[in-house]
Parts: sequence; C-alpha cells; structure tokens
Amino acid sequence: MKNRLGKLESQFFAYIQMRKIRIVESGKTLQPLGMTRLQEIELFRRLLKGRIIARVRPGLYLVPERLPLGSAWTPDEIEALNALIQDQKGTYQICGPNAFNRYGYSEQIPNRTYAYNNRISGDRIIGSVQLTLIKVSDKRFGGIVEVKTNTGVTALYPTRERTLLDAVYDWARFNTLPRAFNWIRSDLKKKLIDQKQFIDMVLKFGDVGTRRRLGYLLEQEKCDERLLKTIERTLAKTSSYIPFVPGKSKKGNVIVRWGIVDNEEYRLL
Repeated sequence: MKNRLGKLESQFFAYIQMRKIRIVESGKTLQPLGMTRLQEIELFRRLLKGRIIARVRPGLYLVPERLPLGSAWTPDEIEALNALIQDQKGTYQICGPNAFNRYGYSEQIPNRTYAYNNRISGDRIIGSVQLTLIKVSDKRFGGIVEVKTNTGVTALYPTRERTLLDAVYDWARFNTLPRAFNWIRSDLKKKLIDQKQFIDMVLKFGDVGTRRRLGYLLEQEKCDERLLKTIERTLAKTSSYIPFVPGKSKKGNVIVRWGIVDNEEYRLL
C-alpha cells in the first residue's frame, strides 16, 4: 500500500468520504474534482496498485469507508458480491459451502464465496475476495433470509430448509451426498427444520431425482404421510430406478413407491 497519498488522491478520498460513497464509476468524479480523463485513469491505476481500492469490473470500483492505516484494503465478501450483482441489476443468494458452514453442517471455512445468481457464471476476484458465481434461472430463487454482517451490509442466505434441499439437488457440484442425508435426519430429530416447510422447498425447487430421494428419506424418518403424498403425486410411475446414493453401486432393495434403489448401506462413510 502507498504510505502517502498525493494531492489528487487526497482530494478524491475527501470527496467520496464527505458524500459517503462506497462505489465509484469512472467518469463520475471528473467534474467534481476538476480532473481530465487521463488524470482519472492514472488516479485509479495508482490506487489499485497501492491496494487502496478494489475493482469490481473495468470502470467500477469499491472504496473503503475509511482509509486503512498502514496496510492494504479489501472489501469483505458480501460487499464485493453485492456490488457486483447490483451493477448487473441481478439477484443472488449465497449457497454451497458458505451456507453449509453457516448452519453447522461443515466446520470448514470456505476460502471463497459461492452464490447462485441470474447474471454471471464463473469465478471473479474483487480485491482479495474470491467469488464463484453459479448462474441459474429466476425460478430457482427463494427460501431466503436476510442477514446483517458485521460491516452492516445485508447478505442473502438460504434458509436452513433451502440449504438442505440444495445439498441434495446440487450434490454433484458440492459433493454432498450421502452426507446431506445425515444432515437432514439429524435436523429432523432435533426439530431444527419443519417438515412442511422442508417439503415445500422440495416441491418448489427439487427436480424429479431430488424429490424421489427425499421422498424416500422422509418416509424412512416417519414424516407425516399426508405430506409425503404431496411429493408422491408429483412423480410419474417409473421402471427406471435411480440409486439413493448417486455414484455408488446400484445394489440394494428396490423401492417402487419412489423409484429408488436403496444402496445406502454400500456407501463409503
């Protein structure tokens, strides 16, 4: 980080802090600061090199609320994610390892932030924040809770029920089966999730394979038969059975009701 700010840099920070600006777009400070376009380009180049600001995309920058003292600055994960998706006029919800850690299913603290969104697919880096963005259709959004972070910004997390649904639906991406089955069993026993709310998530966001697997799991856990039938009614009769634990041997009992081969005893624990 730069030890000292030049005159133009000092004027820039005085201006944005007086107006409590956190996101700056190139061209917006030319007139207020009396800069030329070339001066602005050089200003942002120096600030980026000094790691005092973070680039969201070319021409858009996140700036600190207060200048850091003697060290580089980087936004937190939610500031970076919010700025990127807001710029794209999209929506998001955090998912995967970050949600699993939030609800205690995993003790591992992710070194990147995973988010479903409706604009961008792929990895992005903003400052030192690493984002993995998974583009999904608008109908995939829901089951969200707003969480205030320590920095006062709002993060969009999935509910506990939605997190568990995603762990089964998106098992191949997050490598969560069969672990997620035990998470669900444990939460049901501890009454940390509501049967009806969870089944609502299954019906709204689960594909056929997810509904088959979770229907069978919930039947094993003695869930309300009336609720189980709401899942069963969405499934056509089939002679093509899928393994309860995908990627493992199909050896096991055939569960006709759900179109499942119960191969769970053959999984690697």
